[in-house]
Amino acid sequence: MLEERPAPRRSPARRSAVTTGQNRAGWLLSLPFIVIFLTFTALPIVISLVIGFTDMRSSDLRNPLAVSFVGLSHFTDLFANPQFLRSLLNTGIYVVVGVPITLAVGFLLAVALNTGIPRFRTFFRAAFYVPVVTNIVAVATIWQYAFNARGPVNSALAWFGIDGPNWLGDPAFALAVIIALGVWLNFGTAMVLYLAGLQSVPEDVYEAAALDGAGRWRILFSITWPLLRPTTLLVSVLLTIFFLQVFEVPYVLTDGGPLDSTITLGLFTFNQFGFGDLGKAAASSYVMVLIVAVLGIVQFRLLRSKS
Repeated sequence: MLEERPAPRRSPARRSAVTTGQNRAGWLLSLPFIVIFLTFTALPIVISLVIGFTDMRSSDLRNPLAVSFVGLSHFTDLFANPQFLRSLLNTGIYVVVGVPITLAVGFLLAVALNTGIPRFRTFFRAAFYVPVVTNIVAVATIWQYAFNARGPVNSALAWFGIDGPNWLGDPAFALAVIIALGVWLNFGTAMVLYLAGLQSVPEDVYEAAALDGAGRWRILFSITWPLLRPTTLLVSVLLTIFFLQVFEVPYVLTDGGPLDSTITLGLFTFNQFGFGDLGKAAASSYVMVLIVAVLGIVQFRLLRSKS
């Protein structure tokens, strides 16, 4: 019978040498990512922040030494600019209206696909997710044609005797079309995340509720919705970030018009770059970053406190 020999013990010096070698290997393997992150992410963030406090214009790129610091003047000028304030208002409306509608549509579709439509479930999941993976510029171009004053939408309304408005040329309807397109582009993401959340809800909870006589709507709003609060937190934060950064849709559909009724914060920042005012564009982008950070923190605190 062979005797079981204990594993050889390493001396503290030997363990320290092994740990040091593993740390070096880890840092060496991480070095490419660290270099890329510092070069293409961290460094541009710092440079753009510095530019926000200068009067730098695109013509100064050849002679950066001619740039002078202007302090917070760009930030104060922004909040005295009517077009910037209009872009803030439009972006706020876009977020406040678009995010709840997208959440509701995604949640209801996820519940329907999870329980109510056993047949062709995979087809509907893929069909509803197609807008997420579709090129935004291509979709916006199609919507621009569809909502033209003489486009297919107004032609369809004419069959019912309804005289459709000039959707993209009327300030009263242009932002509504952009919000509708934002919802259509994003409800697939919300649906997929809610579907994943529904898979984690225990079946015995539903069985216990059914035994207690709870109906479908009571189960939906008293059990399913509260248990999906972490998913709602994640989806709402992701959607808020997307809706705050919206740029391509208003740029392609209306270019901010008519009468600045659809200009957003992202489009306003882009226009400042186009005008060559790099300092004001950088300041505007950091206002957007600050808003995203504040809203994200508020959402986390509100939803976590309720849970």
